[in-house]
Amino acid sequence: MAGKSKQTNKKKGARGKGNKKMKPEDVKKQLFSQILSVLLVFAIIIALFSITADNAQDEKISLSQLATAVSTDLVSDIQVERSKLSVTYKDGTEKEAKKETEASLTETLTNFGVTQEQLQAVDIKLVDPSGFVYFLERFMPFLFPLLLLGIIFFFFFRTTKGAGGGGGAMQAFSFGQSRAKYIDPKDSKNRITFKDVAGAKEAKEELLEIVDFLKNPKKFLEIGAEIPKGVLMMGPPGTGKTLLARAVAGEAGVPFFSVSGSEFVEMFVGVGASRVRDLFKNAKKESPAIVFIDEIDAIGRTRGGGTGGGNDEREQTLNQILVEMDGFDKTEQVIVIAATNRPEILDPALLRPGRFDRRVTIDLPDVHDREAILTIHARKKPLTEDVDLEVIAKRTPGFSGADLYSLMNESAITAAREERKKVSQYDMIRAIEKVMLGPERKSHIMNETEKKITAYHEVGHALMGSVLEHANPIHKVTVVARGRAAGYTLSIPDEDRKMRTKNDFLADISMALGGYVTEQMIFGDVSTGPSNDLQVATRMARSMVTRYGMSPKVGVLAVEGVAAVTGGGMEGVALSGDMQKNIDSEVKRIMDEAYKLTEKTLKKYEKALHGISHKLLEEETLERDEYEAQLKEYGVPLNNRAMREPKGYAELSKKTTKKKTAKKK
Repeated sequence: MAGKSKQTNKKKGARGKGNKKMKPEDVKKQLFSQILSVLLVFAIIIALFSITADNAQDEKISLSQLATAVSTDLVSDIQVERSKLSVTYKDGTEKEAKKETEASLTETLTNFGVTQEQLQAVDIKLVDPSGFVYFLERFMPFLFPLLLLGIIFFFFFRTTKGAGGGGGAMQAFSFGQSRAKYIDPKDSKNRITFKDVAGAKEAKEELLEIVDFLKNPKKFLEIGAEIPKGVLMMGPPGTGKTLLARAVAGEAGVPFFSVSGSEFVEMFVGVGASRVRDLFKNAKKESPAIVFIDEIDAIGRTRGGGTGGGNDEREQTLNQILVEMDGFDKTEQVIVIAATNRPEILDPALLRPGRFDRRVTIDLPDVHDREAILTIHARKKPLTEDVDLEVIAKRTPGFSGADLYSLMNESAITAAREERKKVSQYDMIRAIEKVMLGPERKSHIMNETEKKITAYHEVGHALMGSVLEHANPIHKVTVVARGRAAGYTLSIPDEDRKMRTKNDFLADISMALGGYVTEQMIFGDVSTGPSNDLQVATRMARSMVTRYGMSPKVGVLAVEGVAAVTGGGMEGVALSGDMQKNIDSEVKRIMDEAYKLTEKTLKKYEKALHGISHKLLEEETLERDEYEAQLKEYGVPLNNRAMREPKGYAELSKKTTKKKTAKKK
């Protein structure tokens, strides 16, 4: 689907542009600065206490010194405060001493030899401390560490609360609160409508009923109609299920609560159910509203598998969702939309009428939808005059909306990296290969032998794709490493196809074996390069036999892929020993026949195999027009499917070749 947009996580009830979520790096900086401030204050307090203690220690005198001073008539008065003695000398000097707690000061000084006459010459005052001072002196050694810890925790939790957003998801002891992201309907910056979503026409029509109900519920309720409480959106990853759910909320102008299924599950049993209750409670307060649960299969798997027992956290969370959806009143305008790419594993209780009884399937976009999606993603990107999005759409069959977004983004990154202000068609062509296969690995240097093996290997694939009638056309052959591949042959159909025939499978298997057979023919040995080709070819042959009924020996049976969800996995059809033997022999037969066809074809065009491989070693990359010129030179006929090239592709290939040649010069 189209339209990636930024989401602002907001707390429940937030409005407008307030309460923005802090960036992780800002949170770390703020937390670090606050902890540092607390530690600095703590260090200053300790230093002050140390200085005070040192000063006090310098002014203290012993009882024997005090007795001597009293005996020599040097002391004018003594102030007694429990065990603390404040001594004032006649010369104005003040010193401190500490008396024994078991005896009075008079008794203590008498024991040191001070006479009664000498004691009467000194003014002795008893001071009774206030209750507050007594409390501080008594309990401060215990209260001060606790107070310091409280300050540290206060700053820490305040920072964490500010960083959490979304209803305090990161606050300590808030495990049971919902972690749903809240999008306010008045937030025009983050609002998405159906205009921002390309393709999925049928899905939009289904969801328009939900929009109409949220806008005009009275019209439905008066006639006794009930709109479905739950809508389950099914489709491959990246097809725009989340985007469509946000578009429904944007069209209806209602609050949108978004949460992932995995966010309900924690290590503590019961937390998931508590979060479900909190989520639906918040949604009912904001009603009419939409609750969106992404990847619901994380908690909605079929129950009763025996994993986790009766207190399994996932099952408790699922049970609570079922209870909450049953608890909706007819007047409550809360719609639950869930998304999954694995609907076959969901619990039947979720799919029954009254819960997720409306199911919307979102398929991969066709060529027209892809062009519309590319147009939306190109809105804010300056394009050169040679850009033809129709050509790009035709060259990207099987791409999801997320893939197309990545394609446009990668093309813009490439243009910016090369110091250009506009995105060209050539940037988009390169971005297609980057999205499909990964980035070029120009630093990956092969020795001459490996490079030669790779060139022959890739030309073997390309020749089979060009000669076989039901193979897809070859768009590019290269020995430049990309992703995990040392070289690759780009074979893309020129038109969207929903079904595949037996001949299509056989052609793909023969093409996959092209590299393996070529290595054996030319070098008399086989490298590790064809390992993935063999896996892909074997998988296709097995699917033909076990899933699609394309084997005369096995017959019209589907012995794999027919499954029922039980326990922890998928249970297939039980097979007898003879049936398993027949399956293995049929897979082997298909692979052997494809090998013989590939070997026969490559031997027939061995001259072209050598010539095009040498050309590939020189150029490193052959675009479609260059490659087809080589086929024509060596008299290799193109298959019928390759002749049906998309509109404008020939011109595109010429421009690409010119740019590549100019770059070399």
